[in-house]
Order: sequence, then C-alpha cells, then structure tokens
Amino acid sequence: MVERDQDEALLTPHDDGAARHLSGMELPDVVLEATDGTAVNLRGPGLSVVYAYPRTSPPGGKAIDGWDAIPGARGCTPQSCAFRDHFAELKALGATHLFGLSTQTTDYQREAAERLHLPFPLLSDHSLRLASALRLPTFQAGGMTLLKRLTMIIETGVIRHVFYPVHPPENNADAVIAWLKANRNS
Repeated sequence: MVERDQDEALLTPHDDGAARHLSGMELPDVVLEATDGTAVNLRGPGLSVVYAYPRTSPPGGKAIDGWDAIPGARGCTPQSCAFRDHFAELKALGATHLFGLSTQTTDYQREAAERLHLPFPLLSDHSLRLASALRLPTFQAGGMTLLKRLTMIIETGVIRHVFYPVHPPENNADAVIAWLKANRNS
C-alpha cells in the first residue's frame, strides 16, 4: 500500500506556476474548429467552461510509450465523461458553453466525441494558435506538443478562474460546479 501511495504521489501533477498568468486575461481573437462542425471564438458572450486535456487514445489503441509515467497525463476519458455526466447541471448554473480542448485534429476528436456520447463539442488547437497566444502550459510526448490539463471559466472573453493543475481528472467537473455555485453572482 505504501508503494502504491508513493507511485500516486509521483504521478500527481504539481503546480509549476505555468497557469498563474491566465486569470484576468482577455482571450485572443482565435477561431477554433469544433467537432460539431462550427467555428468557435472563445471571446464570445456568455459563460464558457473550457477544459484542456492532453489527448485521448484511439479506441482499442495504446497510449504513447511512457504515457503512464507522465504526471497528470492519464485521465482524459474520465474527465470528459464527468463533464458529460454533469452537463445539465453546468448549464443550470449558467454555463452558456462547455468545450473540451486539445491539440488533436478535429477528425481525431470527432471519433472520441461520438464514442463518449459528449453533448458538447471538442475544440482543436492543432495549430497551437490559442496555446501560444495564451501561453498555455504544454509538454512533449510521442513527438507531439500536448496541453497540460487545466480548466478555464471564461466570461465574455475574459478568463475569470483557472483550475490548475487538475487532479484527479474525474473530479474536475465537481470542482467547477462548486466554484460556479460559490461565484455565480459575483
């Protein structure tokens, strides 16, 4: 049991300060392709919840070599499924939009969105335009630049709150709900 706790501690992401600059930032004028066929600019009106995740593995496919040893890498599917399961509650709390965000292509994401039955679109930052403009925390794995897991609450184009690091991923939707309940009138 002690060895398992030590392994978990080593794989838990720690706050490296890479997202501290985000709260209060205005979103850049960047349009992202969504899995529902729309083009999304996060500067739009309303309250958006955007959770960034590294990547989903293909169905029946294997993860990138060494994936399990990267702190915070695992958990993209449980995180997406938790947001799916809490979608109605997030909407009831005032979230106008909910998006997942990764650097995977839209075609790759579309398969995951369909397989996981997500009632919201995933956004592709394959070009890294948004990641670069916001200086989002990233890491390299399998020859790819991937986003570190974080969640942004965006109100009318301004980042109001950032959850970073996100761990465990499957509890992220609950944390967002708690934050929205505590801050919905502020």
